[in-house]
Amino acid sequence: MILQSRFCLNVVVLFTVLSASTLVVLSEEQSKQKWSAPAADAQKKNPVAANEPSLAAGQKIYSKTCFMCHGKTGDADGPAVIELNIHPAKLSDPKLATEPDGSLFWKITTGNKPMPAFGRRLSETDRWNLVNYVRTLSKR
Repeated sequence: MILQSRFCLNVVVLFTVLSASTLVVLSEEQSKQKWSAPAADAQKKNPVAANEPSLAAGQKIYSKTCFMCHGKTGDADGPAVIELNIHPAKLSDPKLATEPDGSLFWKITTGNKPMPAFGRRLSETDRWNLVNYVRTLSKR
């Protein structure tokens, strides 16, 4: 009976270790995958003109919600990066210019851990203003 209990305990421990290892491998694989918006969302057109009022509003929102991770100029060097050991997107990367507005809007709306979803935190107009402002970061 004791031998059978030990065997069951060893099986449970082995299963737990294997499950945890599998989760780590899966999360590493997921982090390597490109984060892409669904095609229908990526095709959405920005209804907010990228004018001075929109850019000013977007900059204000960026300072409050994005700066801590993405940094002042979008170089992914915000103060939270070291503390949280995260690797946010480098919004200053010129490759960002090839990403459609709808895709950026979707990413801001839905989030991707550790980045929170802002769909309920920011109005639709605020999210489009943020898209307009983020566009300026890759041009600097």
